[in-house]
Formats: sequence, C-alpha cells, structure tokens
Amino acid sequence: MASEPEVPANHDENRRTFLKQSSLLTALAFVPGTVVEAAAGKLDERVAEAFEQVPLSLKVNGVRHKLKVEPRTTLLDLLRENLNLTGTKKGCDYGQCGACTVHVDGQRVNSCLSFAVMHDGKEITTIEGLADGDKLHPMQEAFVKHDGFQCGYCTPGQIMSAVACVREGHAGSEGEIREYMSGNICRCGAYTNIVAAIQEVKDGGKKV
Repeated sequence: MASEPEVPANHDENRRTFLKQSSLLTALAFVPGTVVEAAAGKLDERVAEAFEQVPLSLKVNGVRHKLKVEPRTTLLDLLRENLNLTGTKKGCDYGQCGACTVHVDGQRVNSCLSFAVMHDGKEITTIEGLADGDKLHPMQEAFVKHDGFQCGYCTPGQIMSAVACVREGHAGSEGEIREYMSGNICRCGAYTNIVAAIQEVKDGGKKV
C-alpha cells in the first residue's frame, strides 16, 4: 500500500492566509475608488463628528459664547480645551477631588462629572471670573493671607467651593466648614489654613 505524501506542518496556515488575501483583493476590486480614498482619509469619522455636534450657548465669566460641541464633552473639557480657561483643574475625573469646581447659576458643580450640553443657556463662573479685574476677590485675598495653598493645584477648586460654602450659609463653625468643604482634597494638607481663610471672610462680612 502506497503511503500518502507528507504535508508540511504549516500547509493549512499558509492556505488560510492565501485565501484571506485573495478575498481582500477581490473585495477591493469591487469597491469604488472614492470610497477607498474616503476611508484612507477618515472622511467618515469627520462627517460623523460634524453630525454629532450640537449647538450650545453659555455665559462664562460674563461673556456669552455660542459653540458646537459633541454631546459627550464635559463642562471641564469645554472650559479648558474650547475656551482656554485652564484655571479650572483636571484632578481625578471622578468627582472625588474637587479641583474642577465651578459655579453654575451660583451653585457649585464638579465640572468633570457634568456634560456641557446640560448647561445650555446657563451662567458659568470659573476662578478666572471671580476677581474684579486686578482686584482679588475677598476669598482669594484671604487664601493668600492665611497661606491656604502650597502647590496650588487644588486652590482654584478650593476657592470656588469656599465662596459657595459662605454663600450657602455653611460657614458657621470650623466643624461645619470642614464638613461642607470635604469634597475638596488638598494633598499638601493645608486644611487648617483654608478653614481660617473661610472664617475670616465669613466673619468680615464682605460680599462674596
């Protein structure tokens, strides 16, 4: 009985590769050239991106902005990337550190957890809009006086929350301040000085 010829071990693998390549070449032969060019230039992605953008109108630090953004754009990314307001910091992106705190219609918000399109027509205040020109806001002055920051990364969010804390009427005692500022983390540990700054502003009676 004649023995069957030996088949190379990689015969099946080579055959599959050949069939795949042949199929791909055959498919490309029937695809219009314009489609191939569009795919190569990622035209489909650019068209989809244009259709996905929605109009948005915001008043940020007293200035009205009309924009088109993707629905998934966070308020934090809009401020930093679209409006170049980089004072609002990106810390954790999970709403746990408070570095991204801004005011929306007077209420403090973690901008990393909030979609920009949710705030159409609303008024946003960031750390850049807190001062009156060259004159610092009373809370900013108090933070400087009491050394309420060290590395400074969390400071914009701390100040925005501190202002809200006083406005909300939650600065009646050291314990109350610590409770309502607990959403803002200072990795340098300047909490005592931050509390002192807030107490001074609250007791001083200046408009915040």
